[in-house]
Amino acid sequence: MEHHKELAVKASIEAGEKIMQVYQDEIIVEKKEDNSPLTIADQRANTVIMDFLKQTEYPIISEENKAIDYEERKKWKACWIVDPLDGTKEFIKKNGEFTVNIALIKEQKTVFGVIYVPAKRELYVGDVENENAFKVEVPKVYDLVEVLSSVEKLSPKKASDKIEVVGSRSHMNQDTTDYIEKLKSTYNKDVEIVSKGSSLKFCLVAEGKADVYPRYAPTMEWDTAAGQAICKAVGLSVIDLDTDQEMLYNREDLLNSYFHVSVLS
Repeated sequence: MEHHKELAVKASIEAGEKIMQVYQDEIIVEKKEDNSPLTIADQRANTVIMDFLKQTEYPIISEENKAIDYEERKKWKACWIVDPLDGTKEFIKKNGEFTVNIALIKEQKTVFGVIYVPAKRELYVGDVENENAFKVEVPKVYDLVEVLSSVEKLSPKKASDKIEVVGSRSHMNQDTTDYIEKLKSTYNKDVEIVSKGSSLKFCLVAEGKADVYPRYAPTMEWDTAAGQAICKAVGLSVIDLDTDQEMLYNREDLLNSYFHVSVLS
């Protein structure tokens, strides 16, 4: 694995360690300006990730960093997009469904993504350029070369007699319900809802545990970039429903449109 990608993987694991230290204690929640929750775990994880990624040549967009003006960002050929703790609500609920997301973007397209699940010590990696996506469990004391020598390749689901739709634990709404009804009538199959928090929803589709993830609720670029890389590395497209094209990154507005990722033809 190239050095900058290895740094991203290490950053995600070490950030996860900081998150779990906070997870064991009483979680103190603050509110950001947009009223979304913030914990000391978000901030500590962000510090760790910045220390690793600053060793690379690429600038960084992070949910927890000060916003960088688009006049500067639009000159970038490549950048990192980071969410140090995705699924803060799940973290606060202590249900384990929270992640560290790190993605590398080139020419607005996601080319590499890491999603680490601290509560399970599970690591997902998608390398689009090498068409390689895998998951692996990371032991508490680990050697990265050794860890990466025993990975499980990801592959999407094949057609079956039911359609499994990934739904958010926090964002099920009427648009999503309408989409599910449309799936039932189009494919004449039973539809089952698979609930999952954070960017793990992308992982479920990439590893064959769900058919489709429709998102009809707000997300930001750092919520989706790593998951999109993992899906893309197994041949799946995350489609921006405004453009009907692959979702792009480092846009002027970092708020995503609604999107789908699906194995259905």
